[in-house]
Amino acid sequence: MWQRAVFKMAELDTDLDHILPSSVLPTFWAKLVVGFVSLMCFARSYDGEFVFDDSEAIVNNKDLQAETPLGDLWHHDFWGSKLSSNTSHKSYRPLTVLTFRINYYLSGGFHPVGFHVVNILLHSGVSVLMVDVFSLVFGGLQYTSEGWRLNPAPRASLLAALLFAVHPVHTECVAGVVGRADLLCALFFLLSFLGYCKAFRESNKEGAHSSTFWVLLSIILGAVAMLCKEQGITVLGLNAVFDILVIGKLNILEMVQKVLHKEKSLENFGVLRNGCLLFRMTLLASGGAVMLYIRWKIMGTGPPAFTEVDNPASFADSVLVRAINYNYYYSLNAWLLLCPWWLCFDWSMGCIPLIKSAGDWRIIVPAALWFCLIGLLCQALCSEDSYRRRILTLGLGFLVIPFLPASNLFFRVGFVVAERVLYLPSVGFCVLLTFGFGALSKHAKKKKLIAALVLGILSINMLRCIVRCSEWRTEEQLFRSALSVCPLNAKYADLNRHMDALNAWRNATVLKPEHSLAWNNMIILLDNTGNLAQAEAVGREALELIPNDHSLMFSLANVLGKSQKYRESEALFLKAIKANPNAASYHGNLAVLYHRWGHLDLAKKHYEISLQLDPTAPGTKENYGLLRRKLKQLQKKDV
Repeated sequence: MWQRAVFKMAELDTDLDHILPSSVLPTFWAKLVVGFVSLMCFARSYDGEFVFDDSEAIVNNKDLQAETPLGDLWHHDFWGSKLSSNTSHKSYRPLTVLTFRINYYLSGGFHPVGFHVVNILLHSGVSVLMVDVFSLVFGGLQYTSEGWRLNPAPRASLLAALLFAVHPVHTECVAGVVGRADLLCALFFLLSFLGYCKAFRESNKEGAHSSTFWVLLSIILGAVAMLCKEQGITVLGLNAVFDILVIGKLNILEMVQKVLHKEKSLENFGVLRNGCLLFRMTLLASGGAVMLYIRWKIMGTGPPAFTEVDNPASFADSVLVRAINYNYYYSLNAWLLLCPWWLCFDWSMGCIPLIKSAGDWRIIVPAALWFCLIGLLCQALCSEDSYRRRILTLGLGFLVIPFLPASNLFFRVGFVVAERVLYLPSVGFCVLLTFGFGALSKHAKKKKLIAALVLGILSINMLRCIVRCSEWRTEEQLFRSALSVCPLNAKYADLNRHMDALNAWRNATVLKPEHSLAWNNMIILLDNTGNLAQAEAVGREALELIPNDHSLMFSLANVLGKSQKYRESEALFLKAIKANPNAASYHGNLAVLYHRWGHLDLAKKHYEISLQLDPTAPGTKENYGLLRRKLKQLQKKDV
């Protein structure tokens, strides 16, 4: 069976010979090329700002700061809230948050460059690892007498890895710092899959002991993947599919035929009599059950409460309407994999209108998707060609299984379409696409056209990645890029209103340069939208015209503090307090500055003054509590 598969794969590689030169086929060079290409695609994002969800998950997340005990990471969600709280998002990713904290410590603060560089390197590492994953998918489990795994399909594995490395749908995961959850999850997901495959080494002479070790290691790596992002647990399902359908060579067509002929004896189904297989399935099921139980215990309460604007289809009264729209969302995800040109960071808030009637032409789209999927599934399960069954089974497995948590089938999710959840499913898409290129090349007379098509796709995707990374560099660019894709999204209408307001206030200052409120509103709006450099420039311009306005000093001081210009920010805060000593927010924000700066005694002093002036300030109370806990820890160390 394996010899026949190797012959088929060698034939596929021969068909791809005119696309990939032989000089890059050795594994080392293949990985080098894939790593370099992935860096080229996303390097443009290295100096981007913190944008969109980065503000909540990183900048405003107290779990990244030294004042928060490390143990709290295991009881908080991805955004720094307690998991037991009813307002928690329930996204439990402590290992990802830990890497953010390490980034914060090594960078000496919230410097986005360090965070972005780690993301770029992680994607490059995952892309390099894909060479091994795809060599296993296309080449099977072939080993030398020394135990080294062979790769009978180097061209196919390299092409698939390149397609993965340059796919533009990955931009959100790489350029958005919060996408690290998907990158880390994918890394350990793939390591878990490769570890599971180690259990079936042909040179294995230790029998079940070695096999059990690798299965258990695979389960542990799956747990680590889940602690990076919940999607990681699905690797156990993929491993089970691989074991039963690929290793066990279960032929569904043959089994159905025997059932129809009423051959009920287990002797006709060798897979079902395999004790080792049943033992491995028991380990996978037990491991998955333990993970889910612990996750449920830690979560403390029920699932998060999302709103209709987050996922309107899930709030539809009709089950049929919900089902049709869910399937339409699946189709949109498939289209993003196939044609990643219309990319958007947020598809919620009315971006995609619901399908409510049979007369809506969009109802054809889910039908087309299922027509393709059912056709591929029939080939994967019922084809008499074992090679085709394996490739299509693993391709569909990687495509569908990691996507299941985002499918709304098991629980309501808080988004309509999210490009970040396609990071792992794109592995399956690249398998199917590479297989399709091989089949097309085999039957095409003008093979140079196929080569041009493949190289064209790779080049266009690389260019799209570079352009998309530029759009992710600032929040304003990101929002503007979304206007043409999702003009119905209310958030992007807010951006237009913000720009209109900014222009109106600027015009007001031109007509009346001493218009303090207009200047202040401009600074606050630019600050809130993440344009710190522009906010700082406007603030300085305003203070030159109105040097004694304490509200302008306060607003500019906040901006300078976020830009880590602590001394200048402190001077402005003190000057504003001198002009208006009874403003609780002035003392509270100065205390936050000292807190970040490490001047804890001064922070304590101004927190207390702020609370005396306004005892009900919730933010100040919480920050003061963190400071007191930090001071107690320092006192214990001194003792």
